[in-house]
Amino acid sequence: MSFDIVCFDCDSTLSKIEGIDELARRVGLGDELAKLTDAAMNGDVALEDIYGKRLDLIKPNRDAIDWLAEFYIAELVDGVAEVFAELQKHNKTVHIISGGLLPAILPLAKLLNVPVEQVHAVDIYFAENGDYLGYEIESPLAKNGGKAAIIKSLQSTNTFMIGDGKTDLEAQQVGAKVIGFGGVVNRKLVREHADFFIVDKNLTAVLPYILKNCNYSAP
Repeated sequence: MSFDIVCFDCDSTLSKIEGIDELARRVGLGDELAKLTDAAMNGDVALEDIYGKRLDLIKPNRDAIDWLAEFYIAELVDGVAEVFAELQKHNKTVHIISGGLLPAILPLAKLLNVPVEQVHAVDIYFAENGDYLGYEIESPLAKNGGKAAIIKSLQSTNTFMIGDGKTDLEAQQVGAKVIGFGGVVNRKLVREHADFFIVDKNLTAVLPYILKNCNYSAP
């Protein structure tokens, strides 16, 4: 089977960080909120039960989001640029599907030549002075099942989802194949239930799975 659409999580997959956790750490709430994120990614709590709670505590302003955007790029996982270039070379359609915050992810997407309309994340709202006002509560990506819903909307049965958490596994519900990426965080749930699992810290390890019918061979 040829996989024409390839979707990537962002946090702990394209970048080594968990964005909302880093925003929390910036205001002295890192350890407390990182436990909530980890619980959601391991499937111990529903994402919708913690999503708004974390942002209400952090209240990230526009400056904080700009800071996070730069941090995402600074902590890029090894091999990401090569993976995206190779996929684009083979005419694969690449999407970023993330429960992270859209304005912080868009600069990373631009760096990787991913069009805005192929970036799916949760928007955030600011007052005129840059203060935090709220987030896109209705976004499917702020709750469990959101990545499956986005992939279903792409209307393709030949899709890969690559990520590190339970929300990425949910793509299997709509027929996507999941490559679990354990190069940043190695989660037992993902290791056991993904169609394929990668422990290599370099993202190029996913390419043989995606391009096996495209005359690609791993270096």
